Amino acid sequence: MLPDLATALDWLYSTQMFGIKLGLEGITRLLREAGVLYPRARVIHVAGTNGKGSTCAFAESVARAAGYRTGLFTSPHLVAFNERIRVNGENIPDADAARLIEQVRQLTADWETTPTFFELVLAIAMLYFAEQQVDIIILETGMGGRLDATNAVPKDVAVLCPIGMDHTQYLGSNLEDIAREKAAIIAWHRPALSAPQEPAAMRALHEAAERMDTDCRIIREECDLPLGLAGAHQRRNAALALAALHALPHFLRSPEEEARGLRDTRWPGRFEEIAPGVIMDGAHNPPAIRTLVAAWRERFGARRARCLYAGAADKALDEVIALLAPIVEAWVLPPVQSPRILPAHELAAKVARLSSAPISTPSTLSEALADLPPGTLICGSFFLLGEAKALLAAQGDLYRRTAQ
Repeated sequence: MLPDLATALDWLYSTQMFGIKLGLEGITRLLREAGVLYPRARVIHVAGTNGKGSTCAFAESVARAAGYRTGLFTSPHLVAFNERIRVNGENIPDADAARLIEQVRQLTADWETTPTFFELVLAIAMLYFAEQQVDIIILETGMGGRLDATNAVPKDVAVLCPIGMDHTQYLGSNLEDIAREKAAIIAWHRPALSAPQEPAAMRALHEAAERMDTDCRIIREECDLPLGLAGAHQRRNAALALAALHALPHFLRSPEEEARGLRDTRWPGRFEEIAPGVIMDGAHNPPAIRTLVAAWRERFGARRARCLYAGAADKALDEVIALLAPIVEAWVLPPVQSPRILPAHELAAKVARLSSAPISTPSTLSEALADLPPGTLICGSFFLLGEAKALLAAQGDLYRRTAQ
């Protein structure tokens, strides 16, 4: 008898105790033994520091509008594990997720070294995509590129979103080293596309492309069609997604399908208006916060925000807070159920040093969410967004438009 999803996820999440293990040997073995190392579908592989999820969402939506059966692999999820694996825009059903988790558990039961959580989830996704006979797979890297598990999957197109300083403990202490890790998704003789980059990152991308005997084309234009995602930065993400699809020979069929796919794109937690004037955004590093501030000013002008904020202790919180401060009229720093999040009282001390706006520290996140007037910004961590979405979904009315 197969386990239910909750039981299956208990085992899957238990593998997180093995931590992050960069490298391709384990995932290559896992995909090979599962029979999905070489997918029949075409593959677009997306790396970068910011904009990966939105770029993937645009590409998936346009491909689906063009009549293709799509597979989308992203991380992290906000509310439900199933969000990580989607076919034709629908999350993997609970029964299929539970069944495939059990399949990979049995497959690896006698392995001397258990695969990591991320490796197992990727294998589950590839198994599901194979069963569903998708035409195209869009893979978002988890971290970096060269040693990220997704880089074990052969790709048709490599896409590099804007690269900045993040995960320095794993990827390198300077921008060129980080870009070099991400640029390693570029494949031999396969098209590579990139958003405009800082000069140091650009050097790394062109060097990687030269080693792979290909070119890395820089997409500088912005998409001028109506988009389902808000913010001027999404025009750049949409242009990059379209360029990736156009790099697949004879793939897109009509401008009308492209326009419909771009207009219908949805991606939770990216300048998402969950109620009139209430914005959720998962920006958590300095480049993403700069983009968020620009999008806020584009949408609200000089109006300042009541900002519900939480941040992971390993992020550049001082810089993030300083960048946010000019658009914040009041800080609300709730507790979040994650060991990675800096405790609210420690965060409050940081905020007080960097901002003159008043600070409150409600005892629970539910208390912080009890009043969400227009002009509210919920940001800083996907852990905060996920917990907030779950609480709002339980309350019903406010979240209903997000679930549609």
